[in-house]
Amino acid sequence: MASLPTPSVSADSRSRAAALREALARRVVVADGAMGTMLQAQDPTLEDFQNLEGCNEILSLTRPDIVASVHREYFAAGVDCVETNTFGANHAALAEYDIAHRVLELSEAGARVAREVADEFTAADGRQRWVLGSIGPGTKLPTLGHAPYTVLRDAYQQNAEGLLAGGADALIVETTQDLLQTKASVIGARKALDALGADVPLIVSVTVETTGTMLLGSEIGAALTALEPLGIDMIGLNCATGPAEMSEHLRYLARHARIPLSVMPNAGLPVLTSDGAHYPLSPAELADAQETFVREYGLSLVGGCCGTTPEHLRQVVERVRDLTPTPRDPRPEPGAASLYQTVPFRQDTSYLAIGERTNANGSKKFREAMLEGRWDDCVEMARDQIREGAHMLDLCVDYVGRDGVADMEELAGRFATASTLPIVLDSTEVEVIRAGLEKLGGRAVINSVNYEDGDGPESRFAKVTRLAQEHGAALIALTIDEEGQARTVEKKVEIAQRIIADLTGNWGILESDILIDTLTFTICTGQEESRKDGIATIEAIRELKRRHPDVQTTLGLS
Repeated sequence: MASLPTPSVSADSRSRAAALREALARRVVVADGAMGTMLQAQDPTLEDFQNLEGCNEILSLTRPDIVASVHREYFAAGVDCVETNTFGANHAALAEYDIAHRVLELSEAGARVAREVADEFTAADGRQRWVLGSIGPGTKLPTLGHAPYTVLRDAYQQNAEGLLAGGADALIVETTQDLLQTKASVIGARKALDALGADVPLIVSVTVETTGTMLLGSEIGAALTALEPLGIDMIGLNCATGPAEMSEHLRYLARHARIPLSVMPNAGLPVLTSDGAHYPLSPAELADAQETFVREYGLSLVGGCCGTTPEHLRQVVERVRDLTPTPRDPRPEPGAASLYQTVPFRQDTSYLAIGERTNANGSKKFREAMLEGRWDDCVEMARDQIREGAHMLDLCVDYVGRDGVADMEELAGRFATASTLPIVLDSTEVEVIRAGLEKLGGRAVINSVNYEDGDGPESRFAKVTRLAQEHGAALIALTIDEEGQARTVEKKVEIAQRIIADLTGNWGILESDILIDTLTFTICTGQEESRKDGIATIEAIRELKRRHPDVQTTLGLS
């Protein structure tokens, strides 16, 4: 809201955030449990809700005493941190009450209440308490077209700015159900951190249903592949199930995630009774599960979700406070992901096949279907390639005279749910690539970058790489510089090494997320000058892999 002061972050906040990072690195940190049921148990009136019944976030303004009492109960149980009363302080949830304009106000209010109680307990005994700024999912799933990605992203930025201004020591994007919504939350939060010059842990907690996937069908591997490259500090699970159902998903994360892990389960699966939902897991059983998770999977942050009470968390604290997270030796699998599954770049029994029949420049059939708006036919061509064994799909809509952004929005939006394979976004236009990224919840690959127009801040290389960094995409890079396409082994390797050093050193992109295409001219023309191009390409790949074994390589064939 324009009338609110510009959010800011204090030096004390930076100190607390640093202390939280240090604590998460050396011991088990315990968060609180359920918030909503604790608030409702105090029977707030309709007036307390400002006639917006069920909007718990309003209580941070009208009845901060009620909200503070919940925080106090959890801190008294021994937890290290509490989550703010801001789970619904987002655009989608507040819009249902016609108060979407109050995102920033309610986020800051919720954080301030929690901050005051945390400081109260810290002052009493000298032990630092922290505030986790809760960013809930809302009710709109952008993958299904419920709301535009950019609207959600910008509102999540306001959500995060309010939390930081109110004194949150970390941001936790939680109970996420749609990977595109999750990415909007994370990217919005990162924009808030940049805008305020803040540096706090950014945690993501996805929700896996009893089906074994997120609500829209995403496996835990797809979630990890899509979210870890966004620069988050921690990933974990919360809500939907009890700890028993979370075990295998945590096992996967423990094996593959480079970053620390968290878990906040429900108190078992709910049982419907005449009095409403009952959560059957006892405090001792939750403590047993959390101890097991810390010992077996090396978790750093544990807590509770629906049905967990201060007594549940008191017993968890007793059980884990003297434990050190078991060290992990993760084995990351670099790759891309669709909404549904992850696809490693390195296949066990095959090369990585990128299907190009959904490329308007390479497929006359696809181009004609696109030009005539036969979108279902375009989708069917994508499915044909899936059936024939492709591992990823190249999507290119570039065609003279067409609105590439509109075509990409249409087709990437359809492919997002219709394709089980990751998408390679293939365009010469930066805005067309952006349009694709804002439709895909999985992890895309961008095709491509090169140094044809240099590497300055306004070059296409910089613009595309900035998009890849923001959205966590992998990059195909071509061995082309200001002098043109490399023809010799030496020149191909030289340009490749320049690109790798640039992307890793200046942009923070991992070597394993770079796919170098050493290129070759058409080699079947019979022209003498191109006779050895194929050999040069093969030798360049061999030398590049010797020098950079983690780098991926690709080669387009006509």
